[in-house]
Amino acid sequence: MKKSVILAMMFFTVFAFAQDGKTQVPQITVTGEGKVKVTPDRAIVNVGVQNSGKDAKEVKTLNDETVDKVIKFLKKSGINPADYKTNNVSLNKNYDYEKKKYFFQANQSISITLKDLSKYDEIMMGLNDAGINSIQGVEFKSSKMEELERDARRKAMLNAKQKAEDYVTVLNQKIGKALLISDNSQVFYPQPMYKNSMMTMAADMAMPERETLAIGEIEINANVTVTFVLD
Repeated sequence: MKKSVILAMMFFTVFAFAQDGKTQVPQITVTGEGKVKVTPDRAIVNVGVQNSGKDAKEVKTLNDETVDKVIKFLKKSGINPADYKTNNVSLNKNYDYEKKKYFFQANQSISITLKDLSKYDEIMMGLNDAGINSIQGVEFKSSKMEELERDARRKAMLNAKQKAEDYVTVLNQKIGKALLISDNSQVFYPQPMYKNSMMTMAADMAMPERETLAIGEIEINANVTVTFVLD
């Protein structure tokens, strides 16, 4: 009886292995990379207004007055209203442990899409004059991102296909259809190089004209992993 059970189990194992072997398909897995670089043609500037004081109404009024000046300046500069927006507004009651008293702090952040980088210095100085007291970040963009990302993806797939062909032609084989494609793409945005403070920028305005912004390049890196059938 025991021998019959053992034989049956061995037969099942061999049968399962045989069945499994029939479903296995010769294949090759490779990675492909496609890079595209482009000079940015626009920037997203994030700035903020902050005021503190003992009276909530007073600090809010100060913030509102500054924001009003900023919006009027942007309109006067020809910036489309669709290209700037308020990201955050807050009014908080805080405690100063050194002075042992409460105070209020009003904050408002504004995001501005600058589609003409030649106006960068002019816009930044105008924001400074309007009362902006914080640069929270500058991010460079391209108006052709979707097109460039597609180009990078195509290059990555062609690179993967070429790699696979390089490997299998040595074995006198050919690659067939793709079984699996995994996308691991990334976009690297340049970090802006701008003056450390608004006060420095204001001082520079009295000096001879100079370049104050190094925009670098945006690098779009498409990276794919592809599994091909071997014919």
